[in-house]
Amino acid sequence: MRSNKLRKLIKEGKPSIGTRMIVSSPEIIEIFGHTGMIDYVEFVGEYASWDLHDLENIARASELFDMSTMMKVDQNNKAFIAQRSLGVGIQNILFTDIRTVDDVKECVKIVKPETPEDKGINGCHMRRSVGYLIEDGSLAYVKAIRDSVIAIMIEKKDAVINLEEILSQDGVDMIQFGPGDYSMSLGMPGQGSHPKVKEAEMEAIKMAIKKGIRPRVELDFSVKDCLKSIEEYIKMGVIDFHLPSDLNIIFDWAKENGNELRKMLTHTA
Repeated sequence: MRSNKLRKLIKEGKPSIGTRMIVSSPEIIEIFGHTGMIDYVEFVGEYASWDLHDLENIARASELFDMSTMMKVDQNNKAFIAQRSLGVGIQNILFTDIRTVDDVKECVKIVKPETPEDKGINGCHMRRSVGYLIEDGSLAYVKAIRDSVIAIMIEKKDAVINLEEILSQDGVDMIQFGPGDYSMSLGMPGQGSHPKVKEAEMEAIKMAIKKGIRPRVELDFSVKDCLKSIEEYIKMGVIDFHLPSDLNIIFDWAKENGNELRKMLTHTA
């Protein structure tokens, strides 16, 4: 069974740098791998178009490099998507739309192996991560599943209301705050930078650190003073950061450079 780099970094108390991809392309995984800068790639399956073969190729591409992988799953069909992702070799799971402690308990059970001590519902299988049959149901398989990092989104009004109870639940390794969904759940769609939203994010980060859970921050380098905000997060104790997604990077690059080129061309007309 393959070792999980993200779990290793968490166990050693070291920082992590991740990035997101929405296009289900193993080539993008390889590009990230060639940089030598990325610890793990999150495939944002919640937004993307994909099939089970895409997941296998994403996992295969990551194994060419010293990188781990993560799958962001929808709130519907999450057990099927999470367990099939783990089965192909995607090692970590990010669950969305958490509202209550019961939601968290369900997510943890989905990932954890079905043993008396783990009390999960993830059984043995003949899928890619175990060599299809080589490590099927083995001790090595159980250990690998125990090493899967379970992350949850804190992005709903109810999740913030129930924050301490949610973050007191065993099995959660990492959280990320979602300002877009949170502002919508407050009745303020599109106001992800509103002071009330920022206050909730700070509360979530502080509570996570207090509970021994790693808060992850997604970066947007197009925002003014982004580098300054990174320093502020680090001072709070945040050591896990996420670079923008492939689509964000392409959009920002094309808009900025296309705009500069268009300005130059206007002088030739």
